[in-house]
Amino acid sequence: MLKEKLKNYNIILASGSPRRQEFFKELDLDFTIQVKAVDEVYAPNLKREEITDYLSKLKASAFEGLKESDILITSDTIVWKNERALEKPKNAEHAKQMLQDLSGQMHEVITSVCFTTKEFQKTVNDVTKVWFKTLSEEEIDYYIKNYKPFDKAGSYGIQEWIGYIGIERIEGCYFNVMGLPTRLVYKTLTQIAER
Repeated sequence: MLKEKLKNYNIILASGSPRRQEFFKELDLDFTIQVKAVDEVYAPNLKREEITDYLSKLKASAFEGLKESDILITSDTIVWKNERALEKPKNAEHAKQMLQDLSGQMHEVITSVCFTTKEFQKTVNDVTKVWFKTLSEEEIDYYIKNYKPFDKAGSYGIQEWIGYIGIERIEGCYFNVMGLPTRLVYKTLTQIAER
């Protein structure tokens, strides 16, 4: 399968996210992890996937001197609601505000994945719509206290307790909400392997 096609490539996953790392294992790919700190600042006029495309490319720009066989993969996810990006919460109070904002509403989760080699760069993105039921204050407080979702865009993980009890439906890719549109990653890596 794809692992065989990519045997002459060195896949570098530039993500500290345990979920993204697990996805790459589950896709049965050989990869190494290299994370470089990047100040994730973008122009205020950027919207939706313009933000995630820009940030995933920005993360790639921190790497220099890629070898011929390297495929660097960087990614970024935001929650988009009411024409603004909900990123990772600063603290418990901020997380509570975000979850109250998402409660009883639909929002979008947008992820971009940037593939960089010595010769070219390609960025793909995916959008999933998510509907939350109306969450009680008690449910929100319980989730924040027990799951501490401070490393997650929009202050929640769909694969955690809040997802089990709070999400009424989604439209699009479930894995995208977890931070990686796996089928797009697989498709793009297949295209690169067959170039």
